[in-house]
Amino acid sequence: MSTPTPADLGASGSALWEELTDFVVFDVHETALLLEACRVRDRLDALNAVVCAEGVTVSSPQGVKAHPALVEARAQGVALSRLLASLRIPDENDARPQRRGRARGSYGLPAA
Repeated sequence: MSTPTPADLGASGSALWEELTDFVVFDVHETALLLEACRVRDRLDALNAVVCAEGVTVSSPQGVKAHPALVEARAQGVALSRLLASLRIPDENDARPQRRGRARGSYGLPAA
């Protein structure tokens, strides 16, 4: 059962939300990450529209440089990939990728 799609999402954000919530049940904190990922997806669409309309470069007193929307799209793409990775979405075998970022070795949890 899919979680209702937030009303403030655009087409791409809504599609991402629906696809993921159709087969994964997210915890509350994961739902917040998913919502932000969907918003980032919509921002990428808006930035792409600007780049398509204005081109990938702009002229400045220093010469030709990358369009600021293109630069921001790169940053938003990195944010999207990190948000999606943090959700640890299950693969086709219903296995979630291993958690990362936790201390290992002698810094791990004490033995019981």
